[in-house]
Amino acid sequence: MNEVLQAIEKRSSTRGYTEEKLTKEELDSLILAGLQAPTATNRQEIHITVVDGNNPILTEIENVKNIERGIENPPHNFYYEAPVVLLLSAEKAFSWSPVDAGIAVENISLAAESLGLGSLIIGCIKDAMTGEKRDYFANALKIPEGYEFQIAIAAGHKAVSKEPHEYSVEKNVTYL
Repeated sequence: MNEVLQAIEKRSSTRGYTEEKLTKEELDSLILAGLQAPTATNRQEIHITVVDGNNPILTEIENVKNIERGIENPPHNFYYEAPVVLLLSAEKAFSWSPVDAGIAVENISLAAESLGLGSLIIGCIKDAMTGEKRDYFANALKIPEGYEFQIAIAAGHKAVSKEPHEYSVEKNVTYL
């Protein structure tokens, strides 16, 4: 089986990471995978903010997310203590930005799997990132003017493993 199909088959959401930091080469590979993703009309509007897992801004996002969702004392933060979180933003006015960000984050996820890393695609902070503190978070994360948070992904060395999800071709595919 080819390497891309193997990465797709093996990939699953990682919800536990070691404390080991990513190497520069590993991080650069993830970033490039995201930037090399196709975008509508080749707009290339995706911006990636790389945040160290120990950065206090992530705690602030976590706190707002918990308030927004009515969660008290969660067992993990939204990125499961990963050593790095990549936040993808894109042009707010471009209607294809959410799709383009989704494609980019999937590229990053598959690149992580191919490098033997774990990843977790994160959407649960969308309300926190686009709510009352939107401008504060945009400034703190250096999100470009006219851009808006779309999706995030945590990455790191796996401390836990999980089988890929099951699927049903019969249920989810229609042939005409």
